[in-house]
Amino acid sequence: MLGVTAQPEPGRFGMLFASIRPYDRAWLSRDVVAGITLAALAIPEVMGYTKIAGTPVITGLYTLLLPVLAFAVFGSSRHLVVGGDSATAAIMYAGIASLGIAGLQPGSSEWLELASLSALLAAAFLFLARLARLGFLANFISRTVLVGFLTGVGIQVALGQIPGLLGVPEPHVHVGRLSGTVVKAWDSITELGQASGATIAVSVVVLATLVVFGRWIRAVPGGLVAVVGAIAVSWAFDLAAHGVSILGPVPSGLPHLGAPKGLGWSDTTGLIATAASMFLVILAQSAATARAYAVKYQERFDENADLVGLSAANLAAGLSSTFVVNGSPTKTEMVDEAHSHTQVAQLTTAAVVALVLLFLTRPLQYLPSAVLAAVVFLIGLKLVDVAHMREIWRLRKDEFWVAAVTATVVVALGVEQGIVLALVLSLVLHVKRHYVPQDVVLQWDEDGRTTTVPARPAAVSEPGLVVYRFAVGVFYANAHRLSDEVLGLADVPEPPRWLVLDAEAIDDVDYTGGKTLAELAGQLAERNLVFAIANASPALRAELDRFGVTEKIGAERYFDTVDAARAAFHAHRTPPGTTG
Repeated sequence: MLGVTAQPEPGRFGMLFASIRPYDRAWLSRDVVAGITLAALAIPEVMGYTKIAGTPVITGLYTLLLPVLAFAVFGSSRHLVVGGDSATAAIMYAGIASLGIAGLQPGSSEWLELASLSALLAAAFLFLARLARLGFLANFISRTVLVGFLTGVGIQVALGQIPGLLGVPEPHVHVGRLSGTVVKAWDSITELGQASGATIAVSVVVLATLVVFGRWIRAVPGGLVAVVGAIAVSWAFDLAAHGVSILGPVPSGLPHLGAPKGLGWSDTTGLIATAASMFLVILAQSAATARAYAVKYQERFDENADLVGLSAANLAAGLSSTFVVNGSPTKTEMVDEAHSHTQVAQLTTAAVVALVLLFLTRPLQYLPSAVLAAVVFLIGLKLVDVAHMREIWRLRKDEFWVAAVTATVVVALGVEQGIVLALVLSLVLHVKRHYVPQDVVLQWDEDGRTTTVPARPAAVSEPGLVVYRFAVGVFYANAHRLSDEVLGLADVPEPPRWLVLDAEAIDDVDYTGGKTLAELAGQLAERNLVFAIANASPALRAELDRFGVTEKIGAERYFDTVDAARAAFHAHRTPPGTTG
């Protein structure tokens, strides 16, 4: 994604309202409407995420309360919306289940305490990353592997909703089969004989409602219609008496504030890897989303300041009895479609959620569980990014296989394994491009225009001269390639008299690269070849001075341009058997 030069804006705490310039105040009412719209759309969504997280349904509403307020005050982005998220909820679920605690079940008070602890640990990672100014790490997860990762999460999430859609018992979760998403889905399908016809009917109606409103009646939030309609039908026709599972009593009031209780050091250490995985996803997804809208509106954006906001949001989540929160692309797009320009929209959403918690939780007890399963099922399908997977296949087939492998690992092995693989594959792709750069030899046609040919033995720019362009920085993984290619151009039946390294694309050299260039200069001198360097930046020249390259080739063998080096070659016409 495109980058934006980021500078922290003064007054982090007062930024929220200070950023509302005079001409923005005319938009204030629109921001309030956007916030109400977001609440209507997001409340059913985050309630559904609790099924992924394994926490009580009320905790979904909690993610839209204090965490939203915390990010609005401390974050940098004017557009990013935080809240419960399917990817981080799935990582958290996998991490808690993998602890192997006897008797631990999703939805229990102990499970919720561990969920809150994981949010606090994620907050700590985010804050430490801010202290170290590690916002740039978001760039190390490529879009390719992020598409693959989210696609895998989407498949996993969708398959996990099969029991709720059919009304069959949820397969038991234990460590030995934790990551067996396909196996658990198969277990649910094999119990089709126990399926509830009334539950299936509710699921079909809700799915149809969501699809119809989402595709043809977008002005009205389909999720809200499905939830309100299902509650009314469930209350009027007593669906629970017909075998339809309902939520049951939902506690009212604001969340309890305080640190998780009854947990030991072993619980904390057991969740470190889970928190690190969530940190990477939060960092990558939130930064990508915030950066996209900063570019769209040509606004300032500070990744490191957003780390403070995200850390504060997860701290608020951990202290308010809910689970980890993340920057949400879907919720951010909801607000943007409503033309919101400030975090006032998110503050409005928090206010609406507070009103629901205080006065409207009683009707939620009649909500069929199948409704939330249907909502999450469609969310999972939307994460399966077929369009981008096809585009990656069309443009870069090698990257498509990387995305496909990432998605497969998430589904077959687990979310944590998938995020680790995603990070590793992102770095492998980066190193691969620098390990095998498109190196060329420059040539000139009859009209003096520059052309290129592959850097293969016997390739020359003109008789006696080779101008070799190395396309990336020189580091430990590609230094031997540079050396092999240069020596291959020199060790030919009719060796050139001059070999010029075009360093325009070389932005840096590490220790291995610097020593390799110095050794290469000596090897070319032994072959009586003049080794010259063109287009070296001042910083690169200073590095080459330190590594002893300049001492070996002479300061006069640096040229500002390739044309200047070529002119020097023509002027000297060094005869064979001399060093120039």
